[in-house]
Amino acid sequence: MSETRAFITGLSGTTLTADEVSFLQTAAPWGLILFQRNCVDPAQVRALVAEARSVLGWQAPVLIDQEGGRVQRLKPPYWSTYPAARTFGDLFRTDQATGLEACRLATRLIAADLAALGIDVDCLPLLDVPIAGAHDIIGDRAYAMDPGTIVAFGRVASDALMAGGVLPVMKHIPGHGRARSDSHEALPVVEAARTELEASDFVPFATLADCPLAMTAHVVYTALDPLRPATTSKTVIGEVIRGQIGYDGCLMSDDLSMQALSGGLGERAAISIAAGCDLALHCNGRLDEMDQVAANVPQLAGRAAERAERALSMRRAPEPFDVRAARRRLADLLAPLSAAGGAAQ
Repeated sequence: MSETRAFITGLSGTTLTADEVSFLQTAAPWGLILFQRNCVDPAQVRALVAEARSVLGWQAPVLIDQEGGRVQRLKPPYWSTYPAARTFGDLFRTDQATGLEACRLATRLIAADLAALGIDVDCLPLLDVPIAGAHDIIGDRAYAMDPGTIVAFGRVASDALMAGGVLPVMKHIPGHGRARSDSHEALPVVEAARTELEASDFVPFATLADCPLAMTAHVVYTALDPLRPATTSKTVIGEVIRGQIGYDGCLMSDDLSMQALSGGLGERAAISIAAGCDLALHCNGRLDEMDQVAANVPQLAGRAAERAERALSMRRAPEPFDVRAARRRLADLLAPLSAAGGAAQ
């Protein structure tokens, strides 16, 4: 890890191209992130992960977004479909223990799916607190609409991933739930007062500040920094995320190729690192953009390297787990909602 650079990169397809092999060898990213375009079947994914790590020369972290619901990179027929987070919140309103157990089982099953492929980081839990009228980009990806319930589910999900040998990434710090636009397409601007943000949006992140990894929000909060989104704001990262929220774990940007950010990819990468992100995240697998990102981030060093090393030191082998029994129990817990058409199976 000592020679790695401060970014995470995507890949273009199901195997490494010759150009990607050269890129990985010379650019030395800290980690990789996989998307549906990279995942055909278990044998292929395992081979891709193993080949990439062989090229990098170490057990580099491999990330994926496997939340359940709308955000699942691994899909049938080789992988199960899991409910959206809000399904567990719906159960919770009827019976808290049932909702939390269903979340634990589903997340632990996700971890088992990932660990079997060599994937050891999941961009979960999502800790955003949505409000009425916000854009649906968060929507049912959030466990609930109140911070206390989200905290309970966030802890259960994080612990379940860790038990399965997968590191969690809490997102999108300091909160994407109020956004009225999709940051994949435009820059959201949140005009809530700081007192509102402190009483709601910040709470889940502050309570789960021991999470090894976190991902920023491409959102402008006018009460914090009216000019720059959190990802590129020294004020938001330094005073709010590191300061008030108290997060001292490894902080990565959200995907730099999203339209919420302006400027070229190299500029976006440089500014996010200068603002205080430990790692720049680039996902789309376009080699020309990957080159720009790599050329504009530093070697991972100093406090950023310490935080990244601390996160990776938390990787461990999965605990014993009966997958078949867990799937049966989860199906039983979800049956009432499924019968009413309220849960994805």
